[in-house]
Amino acid sequence: MSTSTSKPPAPRLATPKTAAIAARNAADVQLRGSWSLTFARLRRDPASIASIAVILLIVAFALGAPLVAAWTGHGPTEQFRETGLSPSGIPVGPSAEFLFGADQLGRDVLVRLAYGAQVSLLVGVVASIAASLIGVVVGVVAGFFGGTVDTVLSRITDLVMSVPFLLCAIALVAVLGPSLPLSIAVIVFFSWTGLARVIRGQVIALRHREFVEAARSLGAGRVSIMFRDILPNLVVPIIVYTTLMIPSAIVFEATLSFLGLGIVPPTPSWGNMLADAANGSLYLIAWWMVVVPGGALLALTLAFNLLGDGLRDALDPAASKGGKGA
Repeated sequence: MSTSTSKPPAPRLATPKTAAIAARNAADVQLRGSWSLTFARLRRDPASIASIAVILLIVAFALGAPLVAAWTGHGPTEQFRETGLSPSGIPVGPSAEFLFGADQLGRDVLVRLAYGAQVSLLVGVVASIAASLIGVVVGVVAGFFGGTVDTVLSRITDLVMSVPFLLCAIALVAVLGPSLPLSIAVIVFFSWTGLARVIRGQVIALRHREFVEAARSLGAGRVSIMFRDILPNLVVPIIVYTTLMIPSAIVFEATLSFLGLGIVPPTPSWGNMLADAANGSLYLIAWWMVVVPGGALLALTLAFNLLGDGLRDALDPAASKGGKGA
């Protein structure tokens, strides 16, 4: 009786089609493991979704300010003393002509709110990005080089943090006069220090890691190591802190404008709209003058703060779970 031995099947040769499918699947897995997972976690957070919706709504409202003005027929600085003020000179409340009421000069609060949103978003985004760039550069250089460089940059950071914000702003405005560029410069000057300290601590923890030592042993220069090996590992704190700096910058601008140190009237901003309401305690008889800009300011800053928290949890879920459990 003869026995037959079965031979194992010959391995299939990879065809160009199967190789392309495998490469595409590998790319999908890699993408799913990075930003897709981040967006998936973000979508599961109702507070983050609501915050994004509020931010997009306010951005659209700001971009559509000329359309709002054309729809109402009211300019941001145009005064309607006959229809916007009562015979006794009191601002009229919300009505069909003035949806959010009028201010003490008969100007449309809705139109001024839309143009004021442009100022707040411009200052918040520009100042936050500029402050983040300064903070990242200072933090990376101080943490990577250490020694004298770290000491000097750390003392400069401490010096900036010790300067009184309002005192410096008042001194600069007294010399240069209030303006939008000056407001942005003051906000940037006082906003970069927190991120610089965080980045410095992260770089100190990363500069002796194995991948940095490997890059150094392969002959990579200091600049290459800082920007190609260390900086990509700092994406999470940079994104989170930049997002959280935007509402702080918006509040700073509103504070300066409220005190007469920021945007020069009659250009509308949410800060000087609140100042108009506080002038002579006008808000006691015209509540919409403080509720409308104050509510918009609260909604925008709260939305950015909640979005920053959501981004932190989505980008670094392990750290957020550890923090919640601690």
